[in-house]
Amino acid sequence: MDKSVRWVAAKFNVWLVLFFSLILISSIFAYSPSISYNNLENFYSWLIIYFLIINIVNTEKRLFIFLCIFFIASFKLSLSLSITWAQRGFSFTGWGLMGPPGFFQNSGELSIQMLVFWPMAWAFFKGLKSNLNKIQYFILLLMPVTAIMVILGASSRGAQLALLVQLILLNASSIFRPKIIVSCIIAFTILWTLLPQEQKDRFQIAGDDQTSIQRLLYWENGVEMLNDHPGLGVGYFNYIPYYERFYREDILYGRAQLPHNIFVQVGADLGYPALIIYVILILYAAYKTYYIRKLTLHEEKYEFIGNIVRYLNISLIGFVVAGQFVSVVYYPFLWIHLAFLVCCQNIVSKSNNINEKKSLRVPLKFKPKTSRV
Repeated sequence: MDKSVRWVAAKFNVWLVLFFSLILISSIFAYSPSISYNNLENFYSWLIIYFLIINIVNTEKRLFIFLCIFFIASFKLSLSLSITWAQRGFSFTGWGLMGPPGFFQNSGELSIQMLVFWPMAWAFFKGLKSNLNKIQYFILLLMPVTAIMVILGASSRGAQLALLVQLILLNASSIFRPKIIVSCIIAFTILWTLLPQEQKDRFQIAGDDQTSIQRLLYWENGVEMLNDHPGLGVGYFNYIPYYERFYREDILYGRAQLPHNIFVQVGADLGYPALIIYVILILYAAYKTYYIRKLTLHEEKYEFIGNIVRYLNISLIGFVVAGQFVSVVYYPFLWIHLAFLVCCQNIVSKSNNINEKKSLRVPLKFKPKTSRV
């Protein structure tokens, strides 16, 4: 109800509404429409939250407060779970680390939240460290550290691979500098040392163990579903019942699961048009992050937003890489990420418009100088 709130127009809005429209149409023509209708909340709730965020978080101060809430909620998970892992001697368990009931209970989904969280927390720490006392410095530094600890202790191979990709890309521009090479070697040695031996063994048998074979079958058959139903897929959230009906011989466990891949999940459920939109959302998010980063570069007034935006693509890369091994399309990760991005874009754009108006305004008392001939 705040009068300062104005409708925020962004291209992401159009793509998200189109994506939701395809979900609705796919649900009508689904293999089992009732299953689709029962799961509509899994997407439209995030659509509503997305629009609420981008319209309410419309100033830098509000963005700062909203980020603080996001960081505190994520830090509560990372701190408690890293302590749990330390208390059991950094040992390996089959279930890894588990979060509270909900989106982050499973170790794979929990790890993705940490992959999204730690780059932004590191940016937050770097941007504020010169203004912090020792206690604040230590607490903010703990945020990315404990998040990485959770990724290592959660026993998710996909998330650990995504973390490695993030660290490489974060240092890609200066990877050949001697200091960076030494720092990377030390960091990777520490991370590898912290990994339990059982987790190292899981990497060695990746592709040959039963879990890997089952996921490969999910991907292969999911692509076949997409090609057999290119327009609207087998139906929103219909991958499991369709798989159990037509691919019964390819179930190695008691029952079928989701395809464990974000692109296969979208394509098999919703068809090629929705898959194209989903890919566009990700690519456009990466482009807009780079564009906003260029706008804020060397601008002191955008220092805070610039620090956050610089690491948003690292978070996005973590989601995409880890998303090749889990089914998290309708989890909060991408949709909240897009909301953060639109908020940053809106705040920077508003500030630029104000400055342009001020620079064009001519004082009423101004009179041009004249010269006598």
